[in-house]
Amino acid sequence: MTTYVLATNHVDTSAKLCDYLLDRVSGSDEVHAVNSLPGGSATDTDDVRDGEEALNVVSSRLDTITTVESHQFVRGNEPHEDVIEHAEEIDADEIVIGIRRRNPTAKVVFGSTAQQIMLHSNRPMAVVPLVDVE
Repeated sequence: MTTYVLATNHVDTSAKLCDYLLDRVSGSDEVHAVNSLPGGSATDTDDVRDGEEALNVVSSRLDTITTVESHQFVRGNEPHEDVIEHAEEIDADEIVIGIRRRNPTAKVVFGSTAQQIMLHSNRPMAVVPLVDVE
């Protein structure tokens, strides 16, 4: 049995991460899909809806194969904190994250949730490209 934590923020991200997991999961595995929002004035109903839709993609794509649990956290944490904290709570075997190709300025200005997860977690992880590399 393998327990995966899948970090998602968009339906397209969810689809790519599910594509990665389709050939890896079996009926005895668990997938915990996590969406993290900051809350307060930084989160509106569209953000909540988009997060729920991203989580629904995971459920609809994988729940016929394995157990899927969805978690939308709105508790004032940074997304990487919620993902890592949840992975620790459930003793996840692997964290699955998506990455995009970004220019150096964007990385400095906006940060990278995937980068923060990689730097602050000791759990094994799979890093899935969200765009095709030429």
